[in-house]
Amino acid sequence: MKTKIFIYLFLFSALINLYQFVSAKNYVDRETAKNDSLSIQNDKLQDSVQSLLLDRMDLQYFDLDNNDDAFAYYEHLNMENPSRYISDKLLETNEQSGNNPLVPYDGMSGAPMKINKIKVLNHKWIIADFSDGKYWGEILIEYYLNDDQSIDFTTLDHLLYTRS
Repeated sequence: MKTKIFIYLFLFSALINLYQFVSAKNYVDRETAKNDSLSIQNDKLQDSVQSLLLDRMDLQYFDLDNNDDAFAYYEHLNMENPSRYISDKLLETNEQSGNNPLVPYDGMSGAPMKINKIKVLNHKWIIADFSDGKYWGEILIEYYLNDDQSIDFTTLDHLLYTRS
């Protein structure tokens, strides 16, 4: 009788161990598949981040803040952020009533033409976007930052987009 009990106990424990082994193996297989999927997603995300970093570097190529040679022109003025200062001075030209004096177009929708976005390219040029709310365009501006930190702006070229 004792042998039968031991045999039953042995078979019962063997079945429990077999169940636990199969269950653990299925769990490990599922987790491995999840990890593989996450690894593939991680690789794709790293590629996307790398691509975005390269795009950002391309966009920053023509930028005063990232051009040490152009930035050196302003070292003697001890300015903390020349690009911001220049942009602010350019935006101040919008404060005059009517059209911005640097924009060679009159507002056509009843509102004056004003400068909206500005990109300081280097120590000499700025590209800017202007609009009257309906019509828009871009201007290339030459500037000179004087030693007294006043700025002289000159419009070099311009274009106005038209709707078809």
